[in-house]
Amino acid sequence: MKHTILAAATAALALTGLGAPALAQYGQKIRHDPARCSGDRAGVWVTLAGIKQSSGTIRVQSYRGTDADWLQKGRWINRIEAPAKAGTMRFCMPLPGPGTYAIAVRHDVNGNGDTDIFGDGGAMSNNPSINIFNLGKPSYKKTRFDVGNGVASMTLQMRYR
Repeated sequence: MKHTILAAATAALALTGLGAPALAQYGQKIRHDPARCSGDRAGVWVTLAGIKQSSGTIRVQSYRGTDADWLQKGRWINRIEAPAKAGTMRFCMPLPGPGTYAIAVRHDVNGNGDTDIFGDGGAMSNNPSINIFNLGKPSYKKTRFDVGNGVASMTLQMRYR
């Protein structure tokens, strides 16, 4: 009985057009695929400048540009991870559709999976200043950007302590 009710509710949402955007999935681990940033698909080309060294992992995550989602555990939309390369790297980050989003980047320099305050680096959309008072978490208002039907592009400056 529960499955029938759930199936009926899901079908009703799909028919109203509310299914995908209203019930966006979180936590999608994806691979870098340049083809996803072509045509009229929503997305953003993220260029990372100033990567300190070719060790560890770069992680790029997209979030909805809202206070409820920005940097909240489990509230990222897509995540791309890749071996770090010193200098500049570029990633295609597909997005669910037109809307307001934010990007967070982390360079886990030693690849241990932990945040090492004195070694790891990071960046965020719009390159907000990060200081001891906001502990690396600027307001979503400083990091959000709008995307329509198409692909935006941005360059983020990696910061290390």
